Amino acid sequence: MSGWFRTTRARVMLVVILAIALLVTWPLRAAFSIFGLKDMGVAARSLRGPIWWGGAEQLQIRGVELGTVSVFLNPLPLLIGRVRVDLVRRLGDPEDIVGAITIGWGRRGIDGVTGALALAAPLAPLPVSRVEFEDLSIQFAGGQCVDAKGRVRARVPAIISGLALANGLTGEARCAGDAVELPLVSQSGQEQLTVRVTADGAYQATMRVRTVDPLLTGALGASGFRSVGGEQVLRTVGHL
Repeated sequence: MSGWFRTTRARVMLVVILAIALLVTWPLRAAFSIFGLKDMGVAARSLRGPIWWGGAEQLQIRGVELGTVSVFLNPLPLLIGRVRVDLVRRLGDPEDIVGAITIGWGRRGIDGVTGALALAAPLAPLPVSRVEFEDLSIQFAGGQCVDAKGRVRARVPAIISGLALANGLTGEARCAGDAVELPLVSQSGQEQLTVRVTADGAYQATMRVRTVDPLLTGALGASGFRSVGGEQVLRTVGHL
């Protein structure tokens, strides 16, 4: 028996067993640093459990609050040199969300995000209260947007009478050079919101409302809109 342990095959098997044992108990906090999630703006008040199925309290991605979520490493993408960290928050309310952060081969991004986030504070002064995602995937490589797909809906609170935004503004994500672009349009087509976000979290957003109603024009002006070429326009820039 002792001779068997001296064989190359036995040593390889022992190394594999030890590696699996380490991975099974690998703490989530260590994985966040090693995989570069902190460099992507991912932070949490506390991290608990192993990477395979842990939890993060008050998780934030570039300042956007996701709350308490389950976090786990999907092992299958590791076989092709990619890291996929799945995030899940299911509380049975409108802000439930599922999706993943993906890293590999010079690419970083998100994959299959479905759910909703309260974004009133990050997008202020835009009158957007919540953004809903449907299978949203975005990948950046070399500072450029290389893949973007999925549906986005921005909800606007009923604070300005006259806007036809009961169903919000919707559109499909697309790449536009170094940014992912979200061209969102209302059901009537009179209201438009275009958001561009680069890999480092910098964003530009422009909301346009076509109207000749003096009452609506006045209300929009009180909210920061300015008249430009027959449209009421509100532009803002920021950094997530």
